[in-house]
Amino acid sequence: MNRASLEKRPDEVAAMFDDVAPKYDLVNDVLSMGQTRRWRRVVVEAVGAKPGQRVLDLAAGTGTSSEPYADAGIEVVACDFSLGMLEVGKRRRPDIDFVAGDATNLPFADNSFDAVTISFGLRNVNEPRVALREMLRVAKPGARLVIAEFSSPALPVWRTIYTEYLMRALPAIASKISSNPASYVYLAESIRAWPDQHGLAAWIREEGWQNVAYRNLSGGIVAVHRAEKPGRADASNADSQTALRRRSSRTAG
Repeated sequence: MNRASLEKRPDEVAAMFDDVAPKYDLVNDVLSMGQTRRWRRVVVEAVGAKPGQRVLDLAAGTGTSSEPYADAGIEVVACDFSLGMLEVGKRRRPDIDFVAGDATNLPFADNSFDAVTISFGLRNVNEPRVALREMLRVAKPGARLVIAEFSSPALPVWRTIYTEYLMRALPAIASKISSNPASYVYLAESIRAWPDQHGLAAWIREEGWQNVAYRNLSGGIVAVHRAEKPGRADASNADSQTALRRRSSRTAG
């Protein structure tokens, strides 16, 4: 698979990630100049999970993004459709629950998670808006959604420099350290074809999430979006109104 689009074949994308799995985390660190670690810390802070809560980490790959939750004593499920990635992760972190799954048809019950997060994986889903609906389905009312994804730098000059890096330098560097350099041509093209911050925020909102906001990192190279599933606040308000009506009835009687 050489060209990226928003209509991707899951089997081809999964096979690509299977192939690069052994060195995937190393290559990411090199290509991002070490920024991936900072970006992931911001995601964990935005998720804000606590012990006793359950987190779904989608496109978790080898589980690097899941480790901070497990290390903090938080139940985390690392889900990915690449068996190669999951195998690498399970060997390294047998204490984490790795589950094979398609983001557009998640193998989890409704209202199962206190938070759902996906880092640098939504753009590789063949139907990202369907995936957003699936995330909403498996999230509990009031649950948090946190998405980290490559985006569009705000400053035109920086955007031009970044695009040149993606299409020229990134594949060249990957050819020196990756077992499948062609896959990084696809990844670069998938980033360039992806909606910007405003576009992704609109998708999230249109698929039923509320309180949608985002934060730019590294000048907009990455944007971390956050949202909530409706329900808990609405239910609390309804309970308060019911209690108020009951008190009023008792007083009137």
